[in-house]
Amino acid sequence: MPLSNADSYQRIYKTVKRIPRGRVATYGQIATLAGLDGHARQVGYALHSLPDEIHIPWHRVINAKGEISPRSGGDSHELQRMLLEEEGVEFSLDGKVSLKRYRWKG
Repeated sequence: MPLSNADSYQRIYKTVKRIPRGRVATYGQIATLAGLDGHARQVGYALHSLPDEIHIPWHRVINAKGEISPRSGGDSHELQRMLLEEEGVEFSLDGKVSLKRYRWKG
């Protein structure tokens, strides 16, 4: 029986909460760890619809290229980079995070 969006989102949020400070995970990695293998986009949808009252480290989730995924409108990508840099995550000149160095193993 397929999971409802609410169940899937809760699994995603629970997994993202586990990412330690100064580490990152990819959307696909979170999907796999949450038991939703192949549903990286659903992770993005879940994080996009994250209620304000739920405090999870959404900023620690980046794409498989080691980049902050562009968003339509707003400046949350700049906030995401700032939050990661405050945790000691470094970006290359072309705006990428070294997954080899900073990826959380889960």
